Amino acid sequence: MGILRPVCTGVILALALISRVDTSLATDSSPNIVIQSQGAFFVGGVYDNQTNPNLMLGQMYVRFQIPQGSGNKTPIVMIHGGGQQNTSFTGTPDDRPGWADYFLRAGYPVYVVDQPGRGRAPYNNAAYGARTAPPNVINIENQFTAPERANLWPQAHLHSQWPGTGVHGDPVFDQFFASQFSGMAALPQENFTTKALVDLLDKIGTAVLLTHSQSGPHGWTTADARPNLVKAVIAVEPNGPPFYNETNTNVDRPYGISRIPLTFSPAVTDPSQISIVQQSAPEGPGLSACWRQTDPARQLPNLAKIPILIVTSEASFRAQYDHCTSEFLTQAGVKNEHLRLETVGIHGNGHMMMLEKNNGDIANVLINWLQKQKL
Repeated sequence: MGILRPVCTGVILALALISRVDTSLATDSSPNIVIQSQGAFFVGGVYDNQTNPNLMLGQMYVRFQIPQGSGNKTPIVMIHGGGQQNTSFTGTPDDRPGWADYFLRAGYPVYVVDQPGRGRAPYNNAAYGARTAPPNVINIENQFTAPERANLWPQAHLHSQWPGTGVHGDPVFDQFFASQFSGMAALPQENFTTKALVDLLDKIGTAVLLTHSQSGPHGWTTADARPNLVKAVIAVEPNGPPFYNETNTNVDRPYGISRIPLTFSPAVTDPSQISIVQQSAPEGPGLSACWRQTDPARQLPNLAKIPILIVTSEASFRAQYDHCTSEFLTQAGVKNEHLRLETVGIHGNGHMMMLEKNNGDIANVLINWLQKQKL
C-alpha cells in the first residue's frame, strides 16, 4: 500500500520561534508548511481471546502528516525512546518546533508513534503486567537535562544545549518531566513494538525508521523482518552497547543488538550459538571496551541491504559506547555510518538532542544524509 492520505487537506502548519538554525533547510524565513493530509490510527492490536474477546493488547498509536509537494520523498517513521512518547518529536518543552516539523518542511511525510502501552496507546496491566518504576526527577536531571552537574561519565561536562537550567522548578524541565512515562519491561516492549511497526509498514509501504535510545532494537528487528520496506535506519543513540549493559553482569541483548531473534547467517536457533569476546582494552579515552563476535562472525544479511546511520552526541552517556554498536554491525557484514555530532561542528548535546537548543541543526544533518541516499 502507499502513503495514507485520508483527511484534513490544505492545513497550514505555521512554524515560529525557530532558533539557532542557520542552514537552508529550516530557517526563520522558510515558508509555512502546507499539510496535504493528516490523521491518526492504531496498528498492531490483537484481542486476548478470539472467541471471547475481553482485552486488546499491542496496539500502537500513529499520527501522520503528509506535506504538500512531498512527491517521491520516503516517509519517515519516528519512534520515541524509553520513558517518552511521541512528543519527543512533535515539539520541544520550550515551545520550539520538533524534528517532525523540520522533516515536514523538507518535504517528508512524517509518522510519529506512541509505542504500545505509552501515550495514546493505553497501558493494560492485565495484558502487560506491572509497570516499570516511575520516572525519577534526579535520574532525569543527571542523565538527560543537566548531566554536567553530576558529571557521571567522561563526556558529561561538555553538555550545554538543554534550554534552561535542566533542573526541577525550571519551567522547561517541568514541561519535559510532565511527558515522562513508565512502561512495560524491555522484552515484551520489543515484541509488541516490533509487531506493530511491521504492521505499520505493511499498511503504508516503504519508509525510513528513525529510532531513539530504547527503540533502537525495534528498528533493527523491524528492518530484519521487512528489509524490502525499510529504506534506511537512522538510529539516534540506539539502546546498547551490544550484549551487555554497562552496569549489568547478565546479557541484556542476547542477539547483540536485540532481545528477540534476528536473521543470522549461519542461522542462530539459540543465542548461546553466538560466540562473543570483549576487547582487552578500550579504543581510546572515555570509551568502553566492546563485546564482539569471535571470528568468523555470523552475518546479518537482511540488515546488510539497508543504509544505516548511527548518530551520537558529544556529551551523552552513549558517547562512551555507541561505537560498539557500529562495530558489531560492521563485523556482521552491515555497512553503516557512525556520526559523532562534534565531528560536523555540533557541540554540547546530550541524549535528548531532538529537544535541545540546536535541534534544528541536527535535524538538517539527518535530512542531508537522507538526501544523499536519494530518499
